[in-house]
Parts: sequence; C-alpha cells; structure tokens
Amino acid sequence: MGRAFVYVILGGGVAAGYAALEFTKRGVPHGELCIISEEPVAPYERPALSKGFLLPEAAARLPSFHTCVGTNEERLTPKWYKEHGIELVLGTRIKSADIRRKTLLTAAGETISYKILIIATGARALKLEEFGVKGSDAENVCYLRDLADANTLVDLMKSCSGGNAVVIGGGYIGLECAASLVINKINVTMVFPEAHCMARLFTPKIASYYEEYYKSKGVNFIKGTVLSSFDIDSNGKVTAVTLRDGSQLPADMVVVGIGIRPNTSLFEGQLTLEKGGIKVNGKLQSSNSSVYAVGDVAAFPVKLFGETRRLEHVDSARKSARHAVAAIMDPNKTEEFNYLPFFYSRVFTFSWQFFGDNVGEVVHYGDFSGSTFGAYWVSKGHLVGSFLEGGTKEEYEAIAKATRMKPAIEDLTELERQGLVFALTVSQKPAPSSPPSGGGSTLAMEKPIHAWHATCGVVLAASVAAFAYWYGRRRRRW
Repeated sequence: MGRAFVYVILGGGVAAGYAALEFTKRGVPHGELCIISEEPVAPYERPALSKGFLLPEAAARLPSFHTCVGTNEERLTPKWYKEHGIELVLGTRIKSADIRRKTLLTAAGETISYKILIIATGARALKLEEFGVKGSDAENVCYLRDLADANTLVDLMKSCSGGNAVVIGGGYIGLECAASLVINKINVTMVFPEAHCMARLFTPKIASYYEEYYKSKGVNFIKGTVLSSFDIDSNGKVTAVTLRDGSQLPADMVVVGIGIRPNTSLFEGQLTLEKGGIKVNGKLQSSNSSVYAVGDVAAFPVKLFGETRRLEHVDSARKSARHAVAAIMDPNKTEEFNYLPFFYSRVFTFSWQFFGDNVGEVVHYGDFSGSTFGAYWVSKGHLVGSFLEGGTKEEYEAIAKATRMKPAIEDLTELERQGLVFALTVSQKPAPSSPPSGGGSTLAMEKPIHAWHATCGVVLAASVAAFAYWYGRRRRRW
C-alpha cells in the first residue's frame, strides 16, 4: 500500500514552505504535491525560534510565523495547504529512499512514490557526543533546531530566572540565544574555542564591538577553550560545566550551539555529494535528473565566485527553493541560480547584514563608537564582500548591489575614507551586461583624476586633428 504524487518535497522547514508557495503560483494542480516532514506542524520561519519565540512577553507562537511571513507574503497555515490541494504528511520519518525506483519508505512502512523529488531535509544540530562529551540527554541541556527544542528552551528559561546559563558556542545560535537569556533575566557565560565570536564571519574589530555590548549586559565570555565534561546530580541535571583547563562554571541550564550537519544519509551512495551536501547544478538539480536539492543540504554553484558552496542561512533556503520550483515547472525560461551569499542577524537593538565573501583584505569604515559602521573585503583587486551594522533599507540594498557588481578597487585608503558613500555611489551606476574575465565590473575608485582626464583630452583632440588632416590630404589625392 502507498501513495503516489507527481511532486514530493522531503523536509518541512523553511524551504518547503517557500517551494509550496512557488508551486501554487505556477499553477500546480490539486493532488499533485506532497510535503513530508518529521515535525508535527506545517512549515514555519525557523529564525523565529531564536528570536521572538524566546521573548518573556508577547512571544511569537504559531500560527503567527508559518512561512512565508518572513518575506511579507502569505502565511501558509494547514488550512492554506488544504485549500490548495497540497498533502501534508506530518510527524513522519522516512527511513529509506530508492532513487532508482523513485520511492520513499516511511518508518510506518508506507511507500510514497514521486516523479520529481525536492530534497529539503536541512541539517541537524551537532551533538556534544560527536566531540567526546557525554550529557546531551540531561534534562537541562538543550539545542535549538526545531519547535520541540524551542519549547524545551522556553520551559528551562522559565524555571531558571535569576540562575546561571552556560552557552556552548559563539556562532549564530550562541549569540542569539545568549541575548534571549539575558532578556529573560538569566546570568550568561559563553564558552567557545575561537578568539572571538562569529569567527567564521566577523573580523576581530567587528566582533569586539558586539562582545563589549554583551558584556555591558552582563554576559561573560570565556574564549579559546572548550567544554570537557558535565557534573550531573542524582536527578539527571547538570550542575556545573568543566572546561578543558579544569575550571568549573555553575550551571542551571546549558545551551549548545556548535554547528550543524546536513541531513544527507538517505542519499549517500545514490546521489553525488560535495562540501558535505548534495551536489546540484545551476537549476538545483542533482546527479539524478528527477531529484533536486535546496537549502542547507544543497551544494550549488555560486556564479559570482565561480565555485560550489553550501550555505547555511534562511535566505539561501528561501531563494533556492523558489528557483528549484521554477526550474521544474518552467525549465526553458529559468536561468541558472545566480545567488549573492547573504547573512543577517537581529539581536538586542542591533541589525546587521553581510553580502558576498569574507576573503582578502578588510577595510573597516564608520563609527565603531556609535551605531552605524561596516567593512569591505577586497580580493584580487575587486570588492567581494560587504558588511553593515545599523543601515537603512536603501543602504543595505546599496552594499548588496555594489558587492554583486564587484567593482575594481585601486586604493584601500580611499575606500576607507569614502566608507558607505562608496557603495551608495557605485550602486547608482548600471551593472555591466557581461562582466569582464576578471569576474566583475571595471568600476574604479571615485577619486580625483581630473589632471589625467585633461591630459587624455588633449592627446585625443590632437589625434583627431592629425587624422582629419591626413584624411583630407588623402581624399584630395583620390
């Protein structure tokens, strides 16, 4: 016994919701699309879990953050899926996939077949046990990846007001959860092995700005070390965290955010894998023409930088999902996915955005003692990355456009002097229709070169006059 669909989306996260909306926009008939998810709820905006969901007052709760409210579009409630003839198969784990036969086998023994499969399985949180530390099953140790995790975290925070929380990890989850814990009046210590927070993206100068603010809110940072073990009482609760140097931190609760791993196990040996994910082409199509992959699990070609990457962020999940559906439903009119890597975060009163790549030389600009500042990354003579804290909508759009254009940078000192004005100026210029072989536009720095222009003008005028004189004499001989 089983069910058959034309299109099956495996995974019920952000990408699934945005793919479903795109399918309906493109006229998918009722009964042809199915979404299979291990979670018991319809797809939702996962970023809410580390932000609004954790607030002590007026906290976000479903159905308020079902997809696709994250981009100010329709909110896809279970009723919406029913009205559009989309089958939601929730609370269902797939235990095996047969790509050749185009079938999925559920843990309950049901077979679900498809003609086209979109893999949107996302990623799972890395567990401490994978690093040789036991204790993840303690009732006051939590991760944050799905709604169940978020509910556990909320319950722990309510029982620990005024207590001590240890946050393991200094990345996205660590910083966002630490902010929420502070707002919930919990004492926070962050522990991570890197020299500063958000080490994969932030420069030391940018990281220092945020760390100083967190410290002003009472957050303690212990950097350059890792968790070694837990002290666990007879009730199965962690009471202290032991670090590698033997020092101990009292703990009423522990939040772990040490990274994620793509959920690819169902497809190993059946699809080509790369960069830890499922390798796809510019149409998000895998090594099997009937299978597509989107979101955290997809390793796709980033045209701007000429290489395959796997990106872990909600923006990539949303846009890759839409593009895959466009490629499926209208392949002849769908160009290759041309994505500009984009990351953002909002904590406390901060709001930053980053576009592109953080490689090469860094140029900081703006007022690091104030609320608006940023940085540019320059590699091989071209702008490749841009960061901005405290910008307006127009300013964020400007740094995004400037980064995509990859203008040539001749003078880093001048770039620092112009700061945000550089991106605002460059973004007003039309992008080149076909970038040069160097990979970007040939826009140079906006700096005084009037004398050079004047010299060129004189030379050009003299050349034109000489040619006219020669041409006139030659015509007279003809």
